[in-house]
Amino acid sequence: MADSKREIERKYEATEETRLPDLSRVAGVSAVVPQGVGELDAVYYDTEDLRLAAASITLRRRTGGDDAGWHLKFPVASDIRDELREPLSDTLPRSLAGLLRSRVRDGALVPVVRLRTARDVHHLTGADGEPLAEVCVDTVRAERLIGGGVERPAGGETGRRPGDGGDAGRRPGSGGTAAWTEVEVELADGADPALLDAVERPLREAGLRPSAASSKVARALAETGPGDGRATGGGRGAGDGRGAEDERTARQSSRKDTSDAGNGPGTPKEAGRVTAGDHVLAYLRAQTEAIVALDPAVRRDLPDSVHRMRVATRRFRSALRTYRKILDRGVTDPIGDELKWLATELGIDRDQEVLDARLRAGLDSLPRTLVLGPAPARLRIWSGARRGGSRRRTVAVLDDDRYLALLNRLDALLADPPLRSAASHAPGRALPRAVLKEYGRLAARVGRALELPPGHDRDLALHDARKAAKRARYAADAARPALGRPAQRFASRMKAVQTLLGDHQDSVVARDALRTLAAQAHAAGEPGFTWGLLYGREEATAAEEERRLPGVWGRAAKPKVRKALKG
Repeated sequence: MADSKREIERKYEATEETRLPDLSRVAGVSAVVPQGVGELDAVYYDTEDLRLAAASITLRRRTGGDDAGWHLKFPVASDIRDELREPLSDTLPRSLAGLLRSRVRDGALVPVVRLRTARDVHHLTGADGEPLAEVCVDTVRAERLIGGGVERPAGGETGRRPGDGGDAGRRPGSGGTAAWTEVEVELADGADPALLDAVERPLREAGLRPSAASSKVARALAETGPGDGRATGGGRGAGDGRGAEDERTARQSSRKDTSDAGNGPGTPKEAGRVTAGDHVLAYLRAQTEAIVALDPAVRRDLPDSVHRMRVATRRFRSALRTYRKILDRGVTDPIGDELKWLATELGIDRDQEVLDARLRAGLDSLPRTLVLGPAPARLRIWSGARRGGSRRRTVAVLDDDRYLALLNRLDALLADPPLRSAASHAPGRALPRAVLKEYGRLAARVGRALELPPGHDRDLALHDARKAAKRARYAADAARPALGRPAQRFASRMKAVQTLLGDHQDSVVARDALRTLAAQAHAAGEPGFTWGLLYGREEATAAEEERRLPGVWGRAAKPKVRKALKG
């Protein structure tokens, strides 16, 4: 596994004449320690259509300095990126190549930019000499590298370092160049982020301004490009940049517009008019980008990443089913089947994660006098064996060609959507109908569950109702940009039902696991008392959720909540 580092930094525009102000006067800074000037030489890689740049991801092979090697950076938030490092090698390490698979897919990584930087480094230290931040004055020379293919070494890695000469990876005479100076302030590990604001004040007073570019490579691509827009990326797997634009446009539409004229599938849209189809496609683009962006997070086993990727997968599939009047199900149903497969595979890891947390919390809540035998150790061994297997299986799924084929099909669907006639309708007409149809399905399932006596059949019926509540909630979420607050209120009520029924289902699953653990403990000659006690608690929890259901459902089922959707 590659070394990982959280990078918190800010960049500022400078000139060759720029001199750093006295930063020792910044609160908390005791000394500014010069480290000298170093030379860095980095080649940045991307696909030819700049998919990584479009997602603000950077991949470079750098020599010089104290961190030579391969560096892969993912955006986290403003001024924050996660940097993963591997030692210097001729080919892109497998660990980094896997993290780019959802973006690169079957494409090739090629050298796109070379940056040669003279870096003047200063360390800011505290009263005890502890490092607080690193301030660098970087003089950068950028060269766009056009052409120069990339080898595919055995094992699936992509990437070949350019040769050591100045023309590495470049077709002679075809690359643009640029040069600039910037100041970079990077927070030391564990330092207070407020220091960045404190350092920024004297820098601004000295005439420096925050850089307009998010990274050096972004600036290099913009300033050395041919002017055809390639510097912003937008290739397959990059989310194509349209989702946010569509969302903004959708929010500007009038939900009271009921005109249908002149906007059928395949016909030009009227200027400024946004249709129901536009809203649905914007929502699907957002879910596609979430799936692609969360892929490396799942591979890195980041907290909640599997859950979020599974939710995006389910949201996409749910939208295809809900909005069948807008998208042709003859095209979307096979894609929905593949999304179901992916969600199921992701669920193996996620469900085990949720179950483990629930069982541990239950065991930890018991007084020590009620924990008999080696119950904590048994739970730890049981959970570890199941979690390890599910984790390996999840990564194997993301490496499967079937998964990549699904990502390509999602892109193809969005590039050429199979719109039906209802797609041209005004959002305020088509979307409420679809949402209310999902509500009708949920109402029928809740009614059936409440008619059944407590027991196995009711548990199954409540589980079906939970899935219907989730689908109704997702339908309203997709319609929210068009329908506004009424859709938000409806989704909130559906979420309350879904949450209650989800807690009930978690209890059902926990009881099955506790029964298994009790049987294993009995077979090993261990006391089963603790497992039985936890089982009884889960039974009581489920009974309480069933008792609360009529009240929660009554609030969700109020007619005014549904009436508001129609405007």
